[in-house]
Amino acid sequence: MSLGSLITQARKSAGLSVEDLSESTNIRVALLKEIESNNFTKCGGETYARGHIRNIATKLGVDPLIFIAAFEDEQMHSDRSMQDLLVENSVMKQPEEARKVSWKVLATISVASLFVVGLGQIIISNTSTVDIPKPIASASTSPSESSDPSPSATPTEKATVSTGTGVQLVVFAARSKSWLFVSDATGRTLFSGQMARGTTKTFSTDVSLNVKIGNAGGVDLIVNGKKVDSIGADGEVVSVSYGVDS
Repeated sequence: MSLGSLITQARKSAGLSVEDLSESTNIRVALLKEIESNNFTKCGGETYARGHIRNIATKLGVDPLIFIAAFEDEQMHSDRSMQDLLVENSVMKQPEEARKVSWKVLATISVASLFVVGLGQIIISNTSTVDIPKPIASASTSPSESSDPSPSATPTEKATVSTGTGVQLVVFAARSKSWLFVSDATGRTLFSGQMARGTTKTFSTDVSLNVKIGNAGGVDLIVNGKKVDSIGADGEVVSVSYGVDS
């Protein structure tokens, strides 16, 4: 079974349409359809293709390493085993004796498990009714403030990734959510995923940071303590790099 077929089966087992998956991953519908057809030519390169694949796997509840291994096997013509990929991603240590692991078996088990869980949830929902309490608004935040997409919105989450102190980047999803990919000068991925509106993430490294933003108009950037002018419009995908002198 190809990677595109695995993604399609996992999406259907999760009860999601392509449009639903596009909304949750912030990946365009047209690009998702090409990925499910095993066409990765418009992903912007293998690094961004891997980022999309990890994002899709996370939203579908599948171990991202399964999809990445399939991508390596089919698209990159890699001769490495699943075990080598796990060692490379620091998931496991190099064993004394190499063992072959079939990613196809793992993928089949994962998709089947997802189908069983989904079926169980449908049966439970048809036999019982659960009252879900409505969220209580904070006493310090009015409804109009919570829906206001202005740049003055207060971040609700903070996260810091540091591999050095030469250059610092602060990304604030001030107006809307955005997909974000950040790597350092060595090509190591520091973050790949979606930022919710109002969240802030801080990155620092010794030499430079490479950034790709899926919704440039929705975020504000602060580089080395200085706010950067708008780098793009709403919905525009922009790639930038910042160094020590930025």
